[in-house]
Amino acid sequence: MPDTTTLEHFRYRIRRDTQGVAQWFRGNWREKRWFRWLASVIAAGLVLLVIGWAFLAKDLPDAETLLDYEPPLPTIVRGIDGGIVHSYARERRVQLQYADFPQELIESFLAAEDKTFFSHGGVDITGTLFAVIDYATKFGSGERAVGGSTITQQVAKNILLGDEYSVTRKLKEMILARRIEGVLTKPQILELYLNEIPLGRRSYGVQAASRAYFDKDVGDLDLHEMAFLAILPKAPERYGRKKYEGMALARRNFVLDQMVANDFITAEQGAAAKAKPLGLKPSRSTVPSVDAGYFLEDVRRQLMEKFGETADDGKNSVYAGGLWVRTSLDPKLQTAARDALRGGILRYSAGKGWSGPLAHIEVGDDTWQSQLAASPLGINYKDWRIGVVTRRSGSSATIGFSDGDTAPLTGLPDALKAGDVIAAAPAGSSYAVRTVPEVSGGFVAEEPATGRVLAMQGGFDYRLTDFNRATQALRQPGSTIKPFVYATGLDQGMTPATEVPDQAYCFYQGAALGEKCFRNFGGGGGGVHTMRWGLEQSRNLMTVHIAMDAGMPNVVRTFERMGIGSYKPYPAFALGAGDTTVLKMVNAYSALANFGRMHTPSLIDYVQDRRGKIIWRADKRECAGCNMAEWNGKGMPRLAASGRQVMDPRTAYQVIHMLEGVVQRGTAVRVSALKLPLFGKTGTTTGPTNAWFVGGSPDIVAGTYIGFDKPRNLGGWVQGGNTGAPIFIDFVKSTRDRWSDEPFVAPAGVRMVRIDRQSGKRVFDAWPTNEPKASVIWEAFKPSTEPPRATRQDEVAARRNEILELIRRGRQANTAAAAARQKRQDTEKQDFVEDQGGIY
Repeated sequence: MPDTTTLEHFRYRIRRDTQGVAQWFRGNWREKRWFRWLASVIAAGLVLLVIGWAFLAKDLPDAETLLDYEPPLPTIVRGIDGGIVHSYARERRVQLQYADFPQELIESFLAAEDKTFFSHGGVDITGTLFAVIDYATKFGSGERAVGGSTITQQVAKNILLGDEYSVTRKLKEMILARRIEGVLTKPQILELYLNEIPLGRRSYGVQAASRAYFDKDVGDLDLHEMAFLAILPKAPERYGRKKYEGMALARRNFVLDQMVANDFITAEQGAAAKAKPLGLKPSRSTVPSVDAGYFLEDVRRQLMEKFGETADDGKNSVYAGGLWVRTSLDPKLQTAARDALRGGILRYSAGKGWSGPLAHIEVGDDTWQSQLAASPLGINYKDWRIGVVTRRSGSSATIGFSDGDTAPLTGLPDALKAGDVIAAAPAGSSYAVRTVPEVSGGFVAEEPATGRVLAMQGGFDYRLTDFNRATQALRQPGSTIKPFVYATGLDQGMTPATEVPDQAYCFYQGAALGEKCFRNFGGGGGGVHTMRWGLEQSRNLMTVHIAMDAGMPNVVRTFERMGIGSYKPYPAFALGAGDTTVLKMVNAYSALANFGRMHTPSLIDYVQDRRGKIIWRADKRECAGCNMAEWNGKGMPRLAASGRQVMDPRTAYQVIHMLEGVVQRGTAVRVSALKLPLFGKTGTTTGPTNAWFVGGSPDIVAGTYIGFDKPRNLGGWVQGGNTGAPIFIDFVKSTRDRWSDEPFVAPAGVRMVRIDRQSGKRVFDAWPTNEPKASVIWEAFKPSTEPPRATRQDEVAARRNEILELIRRGRQANTAAAAARQKRQDTEKQDFVEDQGGIY
């Protein structure tokens, strides 16, 4: 227990002293005027200080929000193998933990920015006084004063306040700095600072800056490079430029001297580091590791639809959420797709002359460089560059590039003029004009078993135009739609051996449209042939007969069910007159290759947030029991089949089996040179305006078309077989190791029967061979639909038909001879009449 006597004595002393001070204050207040004035000023100052403090502090953000602060981070995109292929970022940002920063890097920043960081409470009084004096001396001059901010104050400014230049902001910064020091530890404050400080070249944080200036990670930096990064907070957009190299060296060496003075490094280390050049790498834009602009742009659009664009749209936005996105992009297949499509475009365009400028800008006011730099145009093909014609005079011209370089220009088209933005390639000491093809096209490769898009190319180069012809261009598919007409016929009871007339078909479309008659591509026709032959030879008349026999409403329902498009039940749509896209056609063919089971085509496998939690995935199937802590002794959990069944598996296989014949001996026979078990179909639309090919294997299906963006005639020689198929061939050749030699396997319920390839009749006394045009082949039938064996009656009927055909030809010959004789007689009579001067 305390001594009450002592406590009472203590209270007495306080009352006595307080009374003495009060008496002194009252006496001076009554007797001394200056005392009253001074006391009033001090009191008013204290009141104003309290009011000002309350005013500044009332709307300040809560420092405790920094405990859960999540900096804006870019979205990282990975390919099918897990490798990083791109990032969606408007700023360079990489988040590290405090333990990831080298000690010398931390000390570099302490020496440059805040050497008393570990001892002050958020505000350095000495630095603040110097800042006040500097502000006073520069007041009204327009020159910005020294900040005098500690690292803690810079964290408050960068994250919570902003960069407003005012005394008010500085006072708020000091208040927040004190609060931050009460919430976060010193290492936590440093971690925020080193991750958030703007350091130029669109870099935020030291890791991003390390990559931007030295193309290194922070752990690989040398001492002189760390010291350079530490000078950047003072003038991030100045010290990284070539013309300020001297200033940067002087400032860097000052930081090294400060590190020596603070015993962070030895004098020998400092001297060695000062002897080094800056060693900066040229500033460069972030280039994807895979040239997949069309694919990546489609991924970006999908992500923005799901999660938004900026932090205002949600915590998982594309440009701030720090997402990790796993895609199905296969880098090797993507490169092959780009090169194959480009090769096809260039083959078609060879020798067709200059197609005109890519754009036009004004060059008279000497702003062409900034205009060109601001343009999104670019090209990644061989050594080509995009430039602007800065001068044209007769047969001489000059080209300028976005970096300011200029050079003489040769190979000038007559229509070329100053201001034209063109492609050019080095030619000795000058540049030569290059032609970017006007024709374009699209290409898609897909995995049939999952619907994952492995590669996508939507034109010659994404940097020239972001219009994706693989997903956005609506084109007529031509004959590539025929397999689905045939599939409808198979579902309606036909077989690959069903005989179909290859004869004219006219269709009355009503009073307004009248009669429509169809013909084969290239004309010709006649006789009756098997369905297989009709698909292999892409016979239009046979396709129309099949469509009408199966019912056009059934045919267009098949198209819609396969995701190709929604059309009216008009026969022209059976020949590919409706619009669709490459992606839709490839996905429909993938369903054929997957025994009629279709998946929604996907580019994104799954998305993780910045902490690794999966927040979206394409495969939404649940696996019951997959995450059990211990095995329960039962069978392994099985996932349900993915996708949806859109076609009878047997029908799908029958179509695939016929499409293998298209490659072996039909319109795509040149594909057979690959010596792989492939299927495919060519397509050529009226004009021709589009040349198509779609095909593949059980593992990969790919499709492509070539055509002008505003459809027009490609030239009478163009067909899917000579223009579309070679693109697919180049793609397969470049990726041969990805293609299996395993053939398609028939599903349950399919019977393989030997038939005569020409007649479709069943054969019992011969066997198929590997010869593409062998008379006997294996054909796929559903149970109870196999054709009967050829009989003696068939032979008699065939012989009778031959005799009747000979008789018909003989009659035609006699009729023609009689007509010729009559014509000669008439001519002779006419000549006689004219010779006699007329008829009397």
